[in-house]
Amino acid sequence: MPAAPLTSTSLVPAVPEIWVVCAICVILLVDVFLGERRRGLTPTLTLLALAAAAALTLGYARVPQRTLLLHGMYVADELALVLKLAAFLVVAVALLYSRAYLETRRILRGEYYVLSLTALLGILVLASAASLLTVYLGVELLALSVYAMVAFDRDSGIAAESAMKYFVLGAIASGALLYGMSLIYGLTGTLDLAQIAAKLQRPVHPGAILGLTFIVVAVAFKLGAVPFHMWLPDVYEGAPTSVTLFIGTAPKIGYFALALRLLAQGLPGTAAEWTEMLAALAVLTLIVGNVVAIRQSNLKRMLAYSTIANVGFIVLGFVAGTPDGYAAALYYTLVYVLMALGSFGVILLASRAGFEADRLDDYKGLQQRDPLLAASMLVLMFSTAGVPPFVGFWPKLRIFQVLWETGHLWLVVIAAAMSVVGAFYYLRVVWLVYFDAPAGDLPQPAPLVGARFVLACNVAAVLVLGVLPGPLLDLCARLIQ
Repeated sequence: MPAAPLTSTSLVPAVPEIWVVCAICVILLVDVFLGERRRGLTPTLTLLALAAAAALTLGYARVPQRTLLLHGMYVADELALVLKLAAFLVVAVALLYSRAYLETRRILRGEYYVLSLTALLGILVLASAASLLTVYLGVELLALSVYAMVAFDRDSGIAAESAMKYFVLGAIASGALLYGMSLIYGLTGTLDLAQIAAKLQRPVHPGAILGLTFIVVAVAFKLGAVPFHMWLPDVYEGAPTSVTLFIGTAPKIGYFALALRLLAQGLPGTAAEWTEMLAALAVLTLIVGNVVAIRQSNLKRMLAYSTIANVGFIVLGFVAGTPDGYAAALYYTLVYVLMALGSFGVILLASRAGFEADRLDDYKGLQQRDPLLAASMLVLMFSTAGVPPFVGFWPKLRIFQVLWETGHLWLVVIAAAMSVVGAFYYLRVVWLVYFDAPAGDLPQPAPLVGARFVLACNVAAVLVLGVLPGPLLDLCARLIQ
């Protein structure tokens, strides 16, 4: 159990959120008055704001011990610090990858960057949520921003359709979350997660199990777990690729925080119930994600089902129901976000105006046209498949270890079998890149020096963390005690 938190009236630990709110206001005003004349100003200011936010987080959000502020609604601890730094880095890299894509399609507008920052603010709030109120505020900040981003390309009917489907299903999930929270509040009389954890002990009230069921449904929807995954493939395929990149990476950090703060820290007394629910969801998620991905001919849609399959592994960490399991889920989340960032980055760099590079056939013979993108895709696909010594191997191994230690042998067998199935469609991409002849006259990828340098760093991180997994593993274990 963590040490009793300090209570503070100072707002210094909340400097990252305060800075991001101020940056949103300033960037929005700058774009209104100068955006038409200087299109590059808003992206540059956004990246500077993210760099400053990371520096302020390191300088002011460090606390010697777990600290509560804002009447117990906000918690500052080492876990929140690391999640925020990861979110800043991921959003910055996602925006760097996306700029050329937005320019060539003439949708480089300031609203895109403002929505990215408001989604980021939702992630920050979730990372430090210590109350049902701040949990819901973070979820809605993130969700509403992403809905708008999916529909950002106003000339695309497919994007509008995807956004509408996402919005309707997301509203249902938000309603389920709110209803489940209201039942928990009615039984405990408090919104504070620590007090809820103290009051909801065994035997569990039937009303608490009902509320828990609605909460698990909402968390599963946000993560993209089966059977609440219907929105994810359509949104990944229909949204602009830059938005797909954003959705597939940064929000995963926020939704991990949602599951950890709400289930593991807020409802530990009902762990026996929600681990059983999550076990069933994890099995369905692994099977559906991996099997359906095999039949996809669209790379974005294939990566959508890959996301679903990887969410199954993250959920398995929570099924273990131990601090080691939560640490393994955190490790898997961070590694998966790193790999997905690079995979969608390759798609963005391979695309040109009028050519989305989203079909598998578009990658036939990529090695002949662009060796750097081909090598990047090889490393990223091998890593996502869990092939050693790439970093994707270690999170899967750690999940297997915690499941074995907690007596979930049957889940280890299913997860291992689905990993073998998943390797097929990842290796198929590598085969197309290196061993198939190009299909027709495909355009040459754009020579974007800055974005290519970032992609090279991304791939290098996948290699280095695969050879030296210890520091990140130890960090995740220390964050969740």
